[in-house]
Order: sequence, then structure tokens, then C-alpha cells
Amino acid sequence: MIIDIITIFPEMFAPVINESIIKRAQTKGLLKINIHDLRKYTDDPHKKVDAPGYGGGGMVFRPEPFFKATESILGYKIYPPEKKDKNKRIILLSPQGKTLKQATAKKFLNYERLILLAPRYEGVDERVARYLAEEEVSVGDYVLSGAELAAMLFVDCVTRLIPGVVSDKESIKRESFENKLLDYPSYTRPEDFRGLKVPEVLLSGNHGKIDKWREEKALEATKKKRPDLL
Repeated sequence: MIIDIITIFPEMFAPVINESIIKRAQTKGLLKINIHDLRKYTDDPHKKVDAPGYGGGGMVFRPEPFFKATESILGYKIYPPEKKDKNKRIILLSPQGKTLKQATAKKFLNYERLILLAPRYEGVDERVARYLAEEEVSVGDYVLSGAELAAMLFVDCVTRLIPGVVSDKESIKRESFENKLLDYPSYTRPEDFRGLKVPEVLLSGNHGKIDKWREEKALEATKKKRPDLL
């Protein structure tokens, strides 16, 4: 999979994409991440990519740089449309988009290439949302200073779902939000910490009982913390 991120702050991404699971995915050849500086696609002599919004309000990202950057990446015009490519998806990261969830994140594995548009300030010209982006995605019902952090969350969420990235396949299946349940509680050494003991069932070696206990505790945690998932 290839993920392209278009942003005015390309330097923000290095500490995230060059560490941990995302780095491992790239090292294995399962993922390639390209960071594109939006300012390189503007004709403005001062490299400005935004302007005051019509009708008042704050600064809004202009449509031309995002269109030019995306078309440069793909090698053809998006609008007026020149080509249909089912193997790519252009995604605008926006608080107005559909909330990214574990179940819906999996659908992005069906694409060979994802292009993430990461604006800031008061957002982006509506023509980008309507005629360039094929989907809007939100990482939660809150507002960030810019979409860079949202892009990092998106990349991490999708990357770990790519087959072969996480070595323990079963651990992915047992995580929170799989089967609409939160994860079960986990314990490790020491068995007794300040009088707080590990549940005996986990020390029993009886995998049938352990599985049943985990299912019950996952359901219990979901009812208590996120009943909306049930």
C-alpha cells in the first residue's frame, strides 16, 4: 500500500512514520509513505496556500494547490475527470467527515493507494471537499489546529491492519472494538502487587476457562464503559 500525505508541515511526520509499527511496515515493504509539501504546488510568490474566506471568517485553504498536488501524484486530472481509478482513494481529513472506526478502517485495505489531504485553520475550500476528495474522515468529535495529527492517527490505525505488519494475527482479532466489544483486562508479573492479585483463572492453565473469563470480562467492560457499542 502507498499512502501520500499532503500538508504544509511535512516535518511533523518524521518522528511518527519512522518509528514502531509504521517503520516496521515500511521496512518489510508492505507500506510506502510519501509526504508532500503543499506549498510547492502554489503559484503564489510567497508560497501562500490560503486566503480569507468569502463572506468573512478566518483563513481558508485555496483549491488550486490541493488539486495540483493530487494530480501531480496520480499523473492525471481529477477535475474535469480524465480517469477512474478504483485502486486509489482521496481522503479529506475533516471534523465534518464520518468518524474513523475499527470496522470502517478495514475497508481502506481494499485500495492500493490512499491520498490524505491535511488542511488547517478554518478548513479548505468546499470545491476540494466536493470535487477532489472522494471521502471525508474525522478522527473524533473535536477540533484540532490542523489535520496533521489526524493523518498520523489514520495512518497508524490502517497500517497495523495490513496483513503481515503485526506478527500475531490473533492479537488483532482480540482487540477493542472487534466484535463490537472492548478488550478484556490483561495482567502480567508479579502475581501479587501490593496485595492486588492476578485472577486465579489466568494462572490455571485451563484455556477453556480463560477464554470464557475473557469473553465475560470484555462484555462487562463494554457495558460499563461503552454501552453504546452494544
